[in-house]
Amino acid sequence: MALSRRHLLQSGAFAALAPALGSTAGLGLTGSARAQTPVGEPAWRHALSLFGDVKYPADFKRFDYVNPQAPKGGVARQISLGTFDNFNIAVAGVKGSLAPAAALIYETLMERSRDEVATEYGLLAEAAMHPDDFAWVTYRLRKEARWHDGKPVTPEDVIFSMEVLKKYSPMYASYYRHVGKVEKTGEREIKFTFDSPGNRELPHIVGELLVLPKHYWEGSDNEGRKRDVSATTLEPPLGSGPYRIKDFVAGRSVRLERVKDYWGANLPVQVGQNNFDELRFEFFRDNVVALEAFKADQADWIAENSAKQWATAYDFPAVSEKRVVREEFPINDSGRMQAFALNLRREQFKDARLRRAFNYAFDFEEMNKQLFYGQYARINSYFHGTELASSGLPQDQELAILETVRDKVPPEVFTTPYQNPVGGNPEAVRANLREAAKLLKEAGYDIKDRKLVDAAGKPVTVEILVEDPSAERIVLFYKPSLERIGVTASIRVVDNAQYENRLRSFDYDTIIDQWPESLSPGNEQREYWGSQAADQPGSRNAIGIKNPAIDALIDRVIFAKDRAELVAATRALDRVLLWNFNVVPQFTYGFSRYALWDRFGHAELPKYARSGLPTLWWFDAEKAARIGKRS
Repeated sequence: MALSRRHLLQSGAFAALAPALGSTAGLGLTGSARAQTPVGEPAWRHALSLFGDVKYPADFKRFDYVNPQAPKGGVARQISLGTFDNFNIAVAGVKGSLAPAAALIYETLMERSRDEVATEYGLLAEAAMHPDDFAWVTYRLRKEARWHDGKPVTPEDVIFSMEVLKKYSPMYASYYRHVGKVEKTGEREIKFTFDSPGNRELPHIVGELLVLPKHYWEGSDNEGRKRDVSATTLEPPLGSGPYRIKDFVAGRSVRLERVKDYWGANLPVQVGQNNFDELRFEFFRDNVVALEAFKADQADWIAENSAKQWATAYDFPAVSEKRVVREEFPINDSGRMQAFALNLRREQFKDARLRRAFNYAFDFEEMNKQLFYGQYARINSYFHGTELASSGLPQDQELAILETVRDKVPPEVFTTPYQNPVGGNPEAVRANLREAAKLLKEAGYDIKDRKLVDAAGKPVTVEILVEDPSAERIVLFYKPSLERIGVTASIRVVDNAQYENRLRSFDYDTIIDQWPESLSPGNEQREYWGSQAADQPGSRNAIGIKNPAIDALIDRVIFAKDRAELVAATRALDRVLLWNFNVVPQFTYGFSRYALWDRFGHAELPKYARSGLPTLWWFDAEKAARIGKRS
C-alpha cells in the first residue's frame, strides 16, 4: 500500500512522492456488530487492519498519542515550495499546480492511526464490512457527517468522487483501477465491488478515498457559471473537514481557518488534533529564499532537505538564543528508492550493461563528503529502511518465489548478493571506471575521439532533466564521471510546468525520481513498475519497466496470504529490480529535519508520526510570549 493519497496531495508529491502500508488482515468489530449482522453475512467493523488485531476497541474515545486538552487557537505559518493555480484535486497532477492546502478541507472514509501499522478507523464512515475473499467492501456513512454548507455527506457524494477521480486523475485511475463498480446499497451505505477476489488491500485503500461534494461540483458559482470538475479553479471549494479556505493570493499564499462548528470535532479520530485556528501556507520558488524568510520569522517552521544547509545555515542568533530549535524526527513509517531513473523507452538504455556502467561511474562516497558533509547513506534497495529490503542471497520462501521466475531474471539474482560500487578514493574510482569500460565493450560500445559510440558509430548522449535548482549540483557532480566513460552528458533545468509536461509524456533520458515505499506494499507496485503503467501517460513508472518477471512478482506481493509471504515476495521483487539496473541509486537520511520557532507544544509523538506537524501540535502562548512577537 502506497503512502496515503492525502499525504501526496498535501506534499505536492506527484512527481516524486510517500505513509504507509498492506497485506494481511485482522479486523476490529464494533461492539454490536455481530448482533446487527445476519447469520452468514460479513460483520460490520469499526476498524480495518492489514496486520492483525486493532489496538483501539469500538468504544475508544481518542488516540493515545494526542492531548485531549490541547488548547485551540493561534496561527501556524508554513512554507510551501513552488506555486499554485488550482484548488481542484480531481485534476491534480494533470492540470495546473495544486495548492497543498486544498487536501486539508476534505475527509476520507477512514482515518489512519499513527501508533499502528496499516490500521484505519472510521471518519466519514462509521463502519465497514467485507467478505473473507475481499471481493467487495461496503462502507456505512455517519449520519452526522456534513459539508460546510450543512448538507449531509451522502453515498452519491462517494460514488461521484470515485468516478471523477478515476476519470480525470491518472494517479487515482491507477490506484483504484481494480474497483469495478460502486453502488448505493442503503440510505448511508456504499458498496465497492472489485474486479477479482483475493486482494486484501483493496478494502483498506478504498477507505483512503477523498470524498468530494457532488451537489457543489454540479452546481454554479456565485456568478452563475456552471462548475467544471475537469478544469482547474481558484474558487475555494466546499469541504467537510476541520478547515476551510479563508482567503488566498494566487500563486503566493493560502489561509485556512478552523471550522468552529465542525461536525466531526468530537470523533475519537479527531479529538486533540487540528488545534490551530488558522493555517497559513506561504509559497516560495526557492528553498534558499524560503530559509531567509524563516530566519526573518515570516514562517514558523521549515523542513530542511539540504544536508549542506542543515550543517551550515542555522547559525543565526535566534538559534543560539534557543528561540529557534532544531529537531530531527525519525522516519519509521516508510522507506524509499531515490535515484537517477534511466528511461528504458530510450533505445540506448535497453542494454542492462550500459545501465550498470552508469552506476559504476557514480562516486557516491566522494559526493557525500563534498556536498553532504558525510550525512547520507547510499540506497541499496527499492525498500531501503524497512524489513522488506533484500540482502545476502535468497533463502527459504523468498527463494521458492524466485524459482517461479528463474528463467526470466538475471542469474546473479540467485548467486550474488547485490551491492553498489564503492568509491571515495582514486584507486576505487579507477577500478569502477575500468569495470564500466569492460561492460560497455561487452555491450558493443567503443571509444572514438574520446566519445562513447555504439556499433553504428552513434555517440551515446544523455540529457538529465531537473526542475529543482538544488538538484542541479548533484547532477553537476555526476556529469564529469559520465564523461570519463565517454558519455556526452548535459543538464536541462526547466520550470515546474515544463517538467510536469515532460514527465507526463515520458520525454526525458534521465531524471531524479523517488518512490516512497510503505511498510506493506501492494497495488501501487503496479503503478511503479508494472508493464501496463509503462504506457500510461502520467503514471509513476518513470523508468518504463516492462518485465513479465516483475509483473509476476508484483502479483505475489499484492495477493500474499500473510505477512511472512508478503515480506518474502517483496524481497524477491526488490532483488529482481536491483539486478536489472534500471536506476543509479542515490542516497537517503533516516530523519526528517525541522527548524521551528519555539512557540508550539506537542504530546509525545507516536512511532509513525514523523514530525506530526501541524495536526498533533498546538500554539503555546507562554512560549510565544517568551521568545517575542512574530515579525
